[in-house]
Amino acid sequence: MKKALIFIMIFGLSIDLLAQTDNAYSFMERKSLTIGVLQGGGSLIGADLEILITNHIGIQIGMGFIGYGAGLNYHFKPTIRSSFLSLQYWNQGIGNSFAQNAIGPNFVFRGKRWFTCQIGIGKTLEEGPAMPDDFEQPDVMLLYSIGFYIPSK
Repeated sequence: MKKALIFIMIFGLSIDLLAQTDNAYSFMERKSLTIGVLQGGGSLIGADLEILITNHIGIQIGMGFIGYGAGLNYHFKPTIRSSFLSLQYWNQGIGNSFAQNAIGPNFVFRGKRWFTCQIGIGKTLEEGPAMPDDFEQPDVMLLYSIGFYIPSK
């Protein structure tokens, strides 16, 4: 999993190194930093960086206190400011604080200026040492977050 996360990070950051395109939307904002509660893979406080790789498709990576995540996004409009559907991986906790990880689809609402929130469902992949022994994990759980985003070119 670490290799995949590192690959996604390097791929995302390398997008900035590409030459200018003839794309009609190339003048628009192509990146977004989202900060909030349960962002960055379900972290208590976290951040996600999203980069549009086409007019409608974006990739995101994130991390926070304490967790990390990644996602593949489909925007409804050809802009970073639009709402989107996302397939996301959430990893809550690291080492002895690892509680669980999950993967699932989410709907992410983005307001025109700064507000964002998401809701979706996730399938638990693994439970960790921080998960209480008497806690009965459901097959599918609710994934949600709230925060603000800052778009840029």
